[in-house]
Amino acid sequence: MFNFDYLKELLLIAIALSAITCTFIQKTKFLFKSSKFITLYSFIINILIGIIFSITFTSISFPQSIWIGLFSFLGADSIYKSLEGKLASYSDIISKNISISKDNIINKEDYSGETNLSK
Repeated sequence: MFNFDYLKELLLIAIALSAITCTFIQKTKFLFKSSKFITLYSFIINILIGIIFSITFTSISFPQSIWIGLFSFLGADSIYKSLEGKLASYSDIISKNISISKDNIINKEDYSGETNLSK
């Protein structure tokens, strides 16, 4: 079973991490004469600081801290905003009662081919 709440927690940690790593990268990118190495530098910094940050300030294990570093590199705030409100646990989906009003039911007995739209 996929744990959506845990994914949200990882993304929230990655949002905090991305604020830290973005500032760090902005202040240290002058070390590179070419901009083609900045992406690789950013990836390495996000992974390394992600591991250190996660293990130091949370109870998250090493493999999950790598995910946090990756989420931070990809843009955790964008990922979280795109998933916000769309993630629901399986039990929440199953427990919802779906009701359809009688006005929205299509009458299957009408095979005349004519439309019954009110004008």
